[in-house]
Amino acid sequence: MDKLQATTIDKFPRYIQVHSTLEFTRLVCALERAPRVSFLHDHFGKKILSVQMDILKDKPIVYYTPLEHNGHYLCYGLKGGKEESAIVDTTSDASKLYSPIVRIKSLPKSLQPGNGTLDRYQPIELEDMSSLAKLTWGFEETPFPLFLFPCNNKWLIGVFMNFNDEGTSYFCHVVLDSDPQKPFLKFSTSNGILPTFVEDPSEHGYSYIKIIKLKDTHPLVDYGHLQN
Repeated sequence: MDKLQATTIDKFPRYIQVHSTLEFTRLVCALERAPRVSFLHDHFGKKILSVQMDILKDKPIVYYTPLEHNGHYLCYGLKGGKEESAIVDTTSDASKLYSPIVRIKSLPKSLQPGNGTLDRYQPIELEDMSSLAKLTWGFEETPFPLFLFPCNNKWLIGVFMNFNDEGTSYFCHVVLDSDPQKPFLKFSTSNGILPTFVEDPSEHGYSYIKIIKLKDTHPLVDYGHLQN
């Protein structure tokens, strides 16, 4: 068995699909000081947009969405409190955020999808959304996004964290009965109001964390250790 695992387990990237192009655009653009670069390349014979968001024991964790049509930029904005996402050729609208699309002709071996990894994120269930929001305190940069996905007729929402560079990676999460269907979590550190799910992250006096919904259950969480 050890010899078999040695031939199938590797450190190459794991690609995880998000629910839609809008989710991916929010991931690379929303609430960022500067939008992240999106990479366009082949993935099992299809064009995708991808971005690396984490490393799990030396293995890059990459999130992606299928390419809908060609263009030079992913465009993200809010209009009337509703999100807008498009693939465009110019950055002419100063009210929008733009992620540049970098086209990769051929992926090097180091960026091609791997066979797998034995490493998993260890789950830590939190009592409430306030506890989840508090994990963002103290970060000078944009807070880590929250990832949302179905699991055993429930929904898990949480953040992937590593408390030290060499240690175990964790999925700190809350269990929800249903999909909140809102793309942001609004919270405050000063007025005692409980965090709420909202569509528009522009009300003054609050902090916001973006939520990214995945297409399927996250494949790298150790679900055998979920609390009952």
